[in-house]
Amino acid sequence: MAAEFGKVPLERALSKLGAASRSHTREWVLAGRLRVNGKTVRDPMFQVSPEKDKFTVDGKPVRREEWLTIMLNKPGSVVTTASDEKGRRTVFDLLPPEFKTLHPVGRLDMASTGLLILTNDTRLSAYLTDPANSVPRTYIVTVTGNFTEEELAKALAGVMDEGELLKPAGITLRKASNRESHLTVKLTEGKNREIRRLFKAFGHEVTRLKRVALGPLQLGNLEPGQFRRLTREEVPFK
Repeated sequence: MAAEFGKVPLERALSKLGAASRSHTREWVLAGRLRVNGKTVRDPMFQVSPEKDKFTVDGKPVRREEWLTIMLNKPGSVVTTASDEKGRRTVFDLLPPEFKTLHPVGRLDMASTGLLILTNDTRLSAYLTDPANSVPRTYIVTVTGNFTEEELAKALAGVMDEGELLKPAGITLRKASNRESHLTVKLTEGKNREIRRLFKAFGHEVTRLKRVALGPLQLGNLEPGQFRRLTREEVPFK
């Protein structure tokens, strides 16, 4: 059965709240020590809403972590994961220790830069990444060669690649020469490496890819590697 919107397995819920690790939560569940809304649950995969449901361990309420969402200007030298098996630096190496419980909303590959949201709000994360909500993502893109108006029209119509339709919500050609072309690209879906694959289909390599907006959130003049806290009033979903 598919998980309901905004819900996660119980063993992940307390981790999302910053209250306990998955392993500790699983131990509590299997031992019958953890209750959800007053009822003992013994299935670690039981679907719950971290933000709505009430949890107790041995009768004591589990303290919820304070709502925290930040915007990071991701530099090109880090990966968007909590840890990396190859030993590369991650976005969490740029953040204070108290932000380690946050999770990235979507990903930017290592070579890509710009706006990255990290949050402990699973409902916000689910909303922003659900294709059904069509939250626009805006990118500044540089590609090799002269990207022509004819190619632009074909790209807007959509291109099939590896069985997927790559169809941006918008492309603006800002400047073009035989050496390189500069564009603004808007997406409403989060397909893997969509922009790089799209331009590769026309024989152009992406040499610069920077996300500058996510919905109403603008990167602005935030410097690479720097972050700022967001308020609830700033986010496009309450």
